Amino acid sequence: MEKAKLIVIEGPQGTGKSTLANYLRENLPGSNLYRLSGQKDKSITGKNLSSQMYDALLTYLEQMQNIPMDLIFDRTFFTEEVYANLGYKEYSFYDIYEELLKRFVKLNYDIYYFNLYLQNEALYEERLKRDHHNYQSFSLKNSTDQQFAYYVIGMALEEQYGQFINIYNIAMDDFSLAYEKVNQILKLKR
Repeated sequence: MEKAKLIVIEGPQGTGKSTLANYLRENLPGSNLYRLSGQKDKSITGKNLSSQMYDALLTYLEQMQNIPMDLIFDRTFFTEEVYANLGYKEYSFYDIYEELLKRFVKLNYDIYYFNLYLQNEALYEERLKRDHHNYQSFSLKNSTDQQFAYYVIGMALEEQYGQFINIYNIAMDDFSLAYEKVNQILKLKR
């Protein structure tokens, strides 16, 4: 039996994570889409809450791993690590991140990690004009800083866990080109 797909979509604010997640949900029959936004507490108490939340998420994924259902995640614990690294949090998440990652790579899924970015960073300004209700302020600088931080995480993932995770950098400047690339990667029929 073919393994279910576990697709994680990460990237800066304004790259098109929700757009790609919606596209995949519509084109991957029998899939479930999850949108995780983390929690607002940036203190050490928030670190504990995030640790508990992502521990529960990994337990859920472990329980679901032999059910033939593809799962799509719009953000996961990778975002928590990026935001902590960039100083948006009052704590380091690295110790918890490493433990979560060790569990993550052992899951019995075909795991895909899509790191979204914009080649033309000026597009962030246009996309960030949308009305958002998020706890992290939207700005061109934040998005470009995040883009670099996600790139660094992707490179580290490739180096350490590339044999367990299919890692792809997807340019989201043109949605139709991005969809075409994702269709090829996931062998989706259009």
